[in-house]
Amino acid sequence: MNTRGPRQLLSEVQQAGLCVGCGSCVELCPYFRSHGGKTVMLHDCDLSEGRCHAWCPKTELDLESLAQALWGEAYAPAGVGPCLSVAAAQAGPALGEGVYQGGGVVSALAAAALELGMVDGVVLTGGEALEPTPIVARNLAEIKACTGSKFAAAPTLAALNRTQAAGGERLGVVATPCQGAALAQRGLKPVNQEAPTNPADLVLGLFCNWALDPRGLAAFLASRVELKRIRSMDIPPPPAGVLVVRTDHETLEIPLDEIRGLVPPGCAICPDMTSEWADLSVGMFEGRPGWNTLIVRSEKGRDLAEAALERGWLVLEEMPKSNWEHLDGAAQGKRLRGLRAANQQGLLGTADDPEPKALRVGAQLMAQIEKATGEEA
Repeated sequence: MNTRGPRQLLSEVQQAGLCVGCGSCVELCPYFRSHGGKTVMLHDCDLSEGRCHAWCPKTELDLESLAQALWGEAYAPAGVGPCLSVAAAQAGPALGEGVYQGGGVVSALAAAALELGMVDGVVLTGGEALEPTPIVARNLAEIKACTGSKFAAAPTLAALNRTQAAGGERLGVVATPCQGAALAQRGLKPVNQEAPTNPADLVLGLFCNWALDPRGLAAFLASRVELKRIRSMDIPPPPAGVLVVRTDHETLEIPLDEIRGLVPPGCAICPDMTSEWADLSVGMFEGRPGWNTLIVRSEKGRDLAEAALERGWLVLEEMPKSNWEHLDGAAQGKRLRGLRAANQQGLLGTADDPEPKALRVGAQLMAQIEKATGEEA
């Protein structure tokens, strides 16, 4: 399984600039903590093998082995990954009034999962726009307190680790693609028998192209607005190409080209735009404000979506073929860009490559991905 220890995690990920601050290694032991948007190692640890390294989404992410372990099937070289159904979706009347991201579908699904008793709590990213903080929401009011995307890297999985260490709760997680990959790694690489082989009882995935370094973003915005007056941020679907920052008294539109330098290098090698390892994935719906795209990937996800629809948490409509084709192409493009970026940096290997790698993909699968994208090498 190519699992190594915390010293190797430090050299292969953090010192290499690949850490995206997902929190997967935080709160598992006394050594790794999150501080100011960064993951830090407080003391040296000489373990030869550890969960911190095994579960990191930037170490030894073997796409073909993960697909077999999680889905029981080969990794799909094309499209958005496993998909039982896709729909246009928005929150139903059960969620009530509020200010939500897109159609409010993530909040609605989290609330429905709690009402149905599928989970006891849902790990969400709360806090202020520039200080994202992971919490475990156990009721609707706590879910509503976390609405809105943060766009800054957040150590969400640290809250999962901390709560699981206390034991006894079934937890859902709202996860970005890297956090979903970290959770998938746990099922494939349990490391020791005390570790949970089913680390989350439900994974609600978010579409994501990249996150921003929170400290860099704060410094960038400080020259433009009074940080304490920021109330929300949004990145509308293409072709907008801007970060929208809303404060108490104004709305700024900042071209994305001005903030791309704040994207952590680890995002560049990510091959996943639509959270392929989740039970359900949710993203913006291009050209239709107030709606989301909802991809159902697992039987558990389908059960939740059907029950949420029946109980008034969701409204679903058929997704137009043109939107589906555009999403499929965008996901495929990111997959190929991420793998090629990893390859250019010497971070992509095959399953039997003895050297440490961030990603592993067989040569045949890589050729299939390039062919599916229409960009054969």
